[in-house]
Amino acid sequence: MDARSTPGRDLEQRIAKLGPWFQNMRIRGIETAPEHFLGDYPSFKWQGFKHVIPEDLEGRSVLDVGCNAGFYAMEMKRRNAGRVVGIDSDPHYLKQAKFAAEHEGLDIDYRQMSVYDVPKLKERFDLVIFMGVLYHLRHPLLALDLLYEHAMGDLMLFQCLQRGDERIPELAENYDFSEWAMFDRPEYPKLFFVEERYAGDPTNWFIPNKAAMEAMLRSSGFVILENPEREVYLLGRGERHYGVEPPTFVAD
Repeated sequence: MDARSTPGRDLEQRIAKLGPWFQNMRIRGIETAPEHFLGDYPSFKWQGFKHVIPEDLEGRSVLDVGCNAGFYAMEMKRRNAGRVVGIDSDPHYLKQAKFAAEHEGLDIDYRQMSVYDVPKLKERFDLVIFMGVLYHLRHPLLALDLLYEHAMGDLMLFQCLQRGDERIPELAENYDFSEWAMFDRPEYPKLFFVEERYAGDPTNWFIPNKAAMEAMLRSSGFVILENPEREVYLLGRGERHYGVEPPTFVAD
């Protein structure tokens, strides 16, 4: 057999044809993005917080929102998860995800959907994964509300890009309309709006500081169980913020 047409070489060519890859996957030992600008991403990040997810998921259901090429969905399946659903609005990433899962022999249900479509699944999942998506959304609070109301069962693994002050201020429940000074405090909960691009990406819209991110999560009903890394949270279900109405949804 011609060495240039070995099975390994053929797989490398198919992986290259599916590029570019944002996630550096390992498909039968072949890396999909070995020159990633962040390094071995997201594997090196996963090492820092994987301990907050049970090593044996015992057949539990998982929803990976914004799954990209399926790194986290595949990791959950390797941890004995039962039903695993991955959704993404980008068909390019879904092709990669289906290819990777097929070649690793993992049964994962991938669908082209956005986070705003999760009510259409008509299913709650034991674990929702929502990593690296929120700051790409025009309607971030709506996304959190929909996940809380329609998708999350027990836990959510969450990550969002953060910039600005990292302190958590002590704030009163209410302030008089004449109060201005608190908004000038650098640690006050803030969302930075990106009108054009950040890091060359036109879909980076809202970037919170740490206080804003945690406040948004609480407002949507989530409880912070763990914060194993700077931007990563393991969330449980709590009570929705007083006065917040659940988002309405009309099925097709």
